[in-house]
Amino acid sequence: MMMVQDVAQAQLWLRRFPIRALLRAGLLGLALTGPVSAAGPANAAPAPAPCRAVQAEGEAYTVCTVDLRRERVRVFWLGADGLPYSSLSTLAEKQGASLRFAMNAGMYDKGQAPVGLYIEDGRELKGVSTANGPGNFHLKPNGIFWVKGERAGVMETGRYLRAAPKPDFATQSGPMLVVDGHIHPKISADGPSQKIRNGVGVRDDGRTAVFAISERAVSFGAFARLFKDTLGCRNALFLDGSVSSLYAPSMNRTDLSRPLGPMIGAVAR
Repeated sequence: MMMVQDVAQAQLWLRRFPIRALLRAGLLGLALTGPVSAAGPANAAPAPAPCRAVQAEGEAYTVCTVDLRRERVRVFWLGADGLPYSSLSTLAEKQGASLRFAMNAGMYDKGQAPVGLYIEDGRELKGVSTANGPGNFHLKPNGIFWVKGERAGVMETGRYLRAAPKPDFATQSGPMLVVDGHIHPKISADGPSQKIRNGVGVRDDGRTAVFAISERAVSFGAFARLFKDTLGCRNALFLDGSVSSLYAPSMNRTDLSRPLGPMIGAVAR
């Protein structure tokens, strides 16, 4: 039987000898496939693309799902220069290939600062807001999305304050879309407010975070039912409307929008 010591030699033989001869010698597979690591099979396959298209009640959404045991969910606001990242494209440029996807992460003021609680790497950069006021943020109950290690949660603000989970990352927004399996009591089935919206929910006992953005303007009711009935989230939080945007490299998508405040995304562990 013919023997070869390396792939280069096998590939050279592929050019010089008929395929039938190489098959008899058992060398064709080596010549075509290249080297096999002495350490054995290659590393486990990378995580599947996080974002996919979903249809619900005749509406189109993009849903991005994160297994927190495999990837990290974190929030972003200020870059190394102390200024807001401001756009998904800038965030993607700074974070590089490790950023699996990202979207806006809650409401912000004219200076692009978070309106409510914002925690990054365990540091509270903005405190919890329990104030009353106009707009969606103050449509009580509002809530907080938080991440601690391999677990995440969405909690109504008062409950979060009582639980004091001390998270690694957190962002506050409002209103809650789904609270303990029930749609927010002030959200009508299909109200007149129609906007492109994005939000976040959790399932699998906090091991899975689920993000969604509508592809066209939808009502609060339709968006809440998406999380409750289609995505199986017992708790879900509205992040924003109108400015809602998504970066999803697996879909070749980088949405343009007005300057953003905090953003949220998944990165490799």
